[in-house]
Amino acid sequence: MKVTKAIIPAAGLGTRVLPASKSIPKEMLPIVDKPAIQYIVEECVRAGITDILIITNRGKSAMEDHFDRSPELEERLLASGKQDLYDEVVGVSRLANIQYIRQKETKGLGHAVSCAKSFVGGEPFAVLYGDDVIIGEDPAIGQLCRAYEEFGLGCVGIKEVTPEQILKYSSMKVEPIRDNLLKVTDMNEKPKPHEILSLYSILGRCVLPAKIFDILENTKPGAGGEIQLTDAMLQLARSEGMIGVDYTGTRYDMGNKLGMMQAAIEVGLAHPEIGADLREYLKKLAKTL
Repeated sequence: MKVTKAIIPAAGLGTRVLPASKSIPKEMLPIVDKPAIQYIVEECVRAGITDILIITNRGKSAMEDHFDRSPELEERLLASGKQDLYDEVVGVSRLANIQYIRQKETKGLGHAVSCAKSFVGGEPFAVLYGDDVIIGEDPAIGQLCRAYEEFGLGCVGIKEVTPEQILKYSSMKVEPIRDNLLKVTDMNEKPKPHEILSLYSILGRCVLPAKIFDILENTKPGAGGEIQLTDAMLQLARSEGMIGVDYTGTRYDMGNKLGMMQAAIEVGLAHPEIGADLREYLKKLAKTL
């Protein structure tokens, strides 16, 4: 079954990037000239996803404004003869059918996803974490969608991390299938050293069957007193297995100050407008370090 719907949970408070996120949603912080959330929406569109639900909370209306039309700005751009900028601004509002719902209480990622039950209906759906921008030629979520369509099982985007990092993430029990595909049959959230199943962890993307909502309804609060999506996925993995996709592309953690800087520099180097000048600047700067 083709995956055409996606959920982007974006209700977090962004405490790791304060004070920048005090009045600006962290998802709206820019990578060069586009907010982080736009890269995630564009990834969905490139993967053939047509309907997107962004889960927000109060204070995040800037995201809705960004993907809406702006008549005054558009008129000013046309009057100034800036057709290219006009086309780009209008194009943002036409990327996909984007809807919004507020998570009135921040009870965890599992609770946020459960808010999307009526939007999803009985279809499989993609989840793209709002903190994770993944940039590559083949959209990461598209790689997971293809795996779902082939195997009919829930899919998780996984990457190998360091032994130190795995203690903060989730550890997957995996068996190779072929190429970058692995079968996931168990997982541990924030494992102790003796509980590590592998150094593969879920990072930023998953595609889930609609049955996950029934599991979430019966999932008790876990780490931090919140309803954890990984607890529900654990039941899927143990009951029928999931597919791990070691996706291609570079992931940037936009809820992390260093991740934000890395994204700005690496995307900037590839930017047609500023890439060459930025490269020369960095070469000069590197000599002084």
